[in-house]
Amino acid sequence: MELIQQDPDINAYVAASEAVDHEHPVVREVADRLSAAHPGAYAYAEAAFAYVRDAIPHSMDSGDLRVTWRASDVLEQRTGICYAKTVAYAALLRARGIPAALCYQRLTDDDGSHPVVHGLTAVLLPGERAWARQDPRGNAPGVDTRFSLGPESLVRTVRPELGEADYPQLHAEPHPAVLAALRAARDRPHLDRTLPAGLEPVGPEPVGPEPVRPESVRLP
Repeated sequence: MELIQQDPDINAYVAASEAVDHEHPVVREVADRLSAAHPGAYAYAEAAFAYVRDAIPHSMDSGDLRVTWRASDVLEQRTGICYAKTVAYAALLRARGIPAALCYQRLTDDDGSHPVVHGLTAVLLPGERAWARQDPRGNAPGVDTRFSLGPESLVRTVRPELGEADYPQLHAEPHPAVLAALRAARDRPHLDRTLPAGLEPVGPEPVGPEPVRPESVRLP
């Protein structure tokens, strides 16, 4: 699959914003600490990935009821679902001038039911010609994701026969449907019931509809 920049200007993928607030002191402190121990773009990107994957529990795994969506809040409170963790990872990359994008998959249960959107982060390291998707969701039994510029190491590879899909768009900001769900949620159980199950097109490629997601799925 060819990944497509929603914004052709690479500067959009190093910019700070309300969600990807990499100029915030909390983000800068973590970035400074990681870069001091891991100089070099590759080593830093790998260390930042491991930090977000391992040091910030996925709130569905930990049972944390808080909802975070700003990178600084994710890093300070050390909790978030996949969308929040991808924003935190993007902010840590951008804090060191490394282009980072947000991208998504549509995943389902094994029978094709209960679709849900899963968040990823894409990175473009200096000297590389292609973006590489990373999955900092957090490891669990049967899941062992790692930083990779080669073969992808994701929680799930899509199964098109079940209606699953990779969205090729690389977003500079969280997709509007994702951000709206995060900001509107009273707590994480409320968020579980209102996560988008598909994404409307905001880039050059058409994507599928956005059905309602039931509470039972725990993929993000």
